[in-house]
Amino acid sequence: MIKLVVAKFGGSAIGIDGISIPLVIDRINDLKKDSKIIAVFSAPLTIQNGKKCSLTDVILEQGRNVENGEKANLDAIKSCYEKIIKFVNSENKEDCQKSIDLFLKKAEMALDEALLKKEFVNEVRSRSLAFSGEILISHVMNYILKSNGIKSNAVSYDDWPIITDHNIESTNFLASKSRENLGKTAKLVDENEVVAIGGFIGKTPEGVITTYERGGSDRTAADLGILFHKKYETRIDFEKDSSVVSADPKIVENGLTEVDELSYNEARLAGMFGMKILDPIAIKEIVENGVDMPIIVTNMKEPSKTTTIKRVPNSKNGHPIKIVTGKENCAIFKIETNAAQKLLVSLEKDKRYSEYIILSPFTKDGVEFSRILFLDADYVKRNEKYFLGFDPLASITYNRGVITLIGDEMWRVQQVASRTSAKIGEVGLNILNMDAQEETSRIIIVIEDSKDSIRKAINVIHQEISKINFI
Repeated sequence: MIKLVVAKFGGSAIGIDGISIPLVIDRINDLKKDSKIIAVFSAPLTIQNGKKCSLTDVILEQGRNVENGEKANLDAIKSCYEKIIKFVNSENKEDCQKSIDLFLKKAEMALDEALLKKEFVNEVRSRSLAFSGEILISHVMNYILKSNGIKSNAVSYDDWPIITDHNIESTNFLASKSRENLGKTAKLVDENEVVAIGGFIGKTPEGVITTYERGGSDRTAADLGILFHKKYETRIDFEKDSSVVSADPKIVENGLTEVDELSYNEARLAGMFGMKILDPIAIKEIVENGVDMPIIVTNMKEPSKTTTIKRVPNSKNGHPIKIVTGKENCAIFKIETNAAQKLLVSLEKDKRYSEYIILSPFTKDGVEFSRILFLDADYVKRNEKYFLGFDPLASITYNRGVITLIGDEMWRVQQVASRTSAKIGEVGLNILNMDAQEETSRIIIVIEDSKDSIRKAINVIHQEISKINFI
């Protein structure tokens, strides 16, 4: 069976104003030695007001401006592409510039429409983001690939293979509808070494442009893997600044270890609880569609350093606690258990929302209550009326943070719960809830989210875990 790599290049992989594009080309040349490639691109990064940001952030700021009656200004977007187009050779430059002008005109028209309506939402918002970011960069990267002698093509939005439902700004993948629309993209893959496509973007069956949540390019890569895995020997490759290590290197500076393998479950949990490995919904969609394919996280600067994510990893040797991570800005929802089930069904079917963990229940005055840990307190705040509709006497506690130990084989570690909880107490933090079982792939410790409490707890637990030796 022919091999296919769905390679996702995020904004940091492309670099500020495309500075890392030569490295992207090197990686694609390396990957295509034994595989066809679908290259999924996120919006590039740029510098605005002295700070690094995504072009997505630039457009969102312009959207806020037009809602306030100011005409949009795309100078920062144009400046970024003026720098990126320098990687296109003279033979392809004119056509590339025409594509840039065409797509930015579409983005500008969408923003002008928002200005008239004083509303930057739904399809107008999606068009603005797509035509200035992901779709445009995929076409520009196609010209850059051609300029480097690579046989490539870009997916036209008219032939878009990612078909979604009608939740315009936080859409959901429809696998069966997408398979029906796959023909032209499949033909491009057959005929080329590399096919470029923008991440984050979807399309309803009626042709309305949609977007995933932020970070949705990971889902695009997963969705394409789902669509092509039967025809090709498919793997997904996430090109990043580093492979996976035992904690967030922005939080823990010393004693980090490389993580060679993760299960789908471990990677999903790590993503839910703050590690930027990949969008946990991407893994959820792979599992829901019954697909088993390897996901590789590659250090783009040192490609020999990788982490392999599989449904079931090959090896169970090594340290069973693979990752210590944490999440700020959480909330706990306490609700009678008989009402909780209705809420959970609604979250799944109506909201398609899964960023929560069910903690151990408790009983008070003979009534059992469920505790649901939501990993995005802002989501709960925006939907308080919806949540309390299931039980007016339910309670919501904000300002909670959570530290999580992750490892499917964690049951092999003796006294891990007592050792980690003791360390948290030693640094002056109070444990508000601890959810642990004899055999579990995670231990959850809830504390107050204040100042640097999460950072402090992650550091002290990671240090303690590193003292436990396993062969």
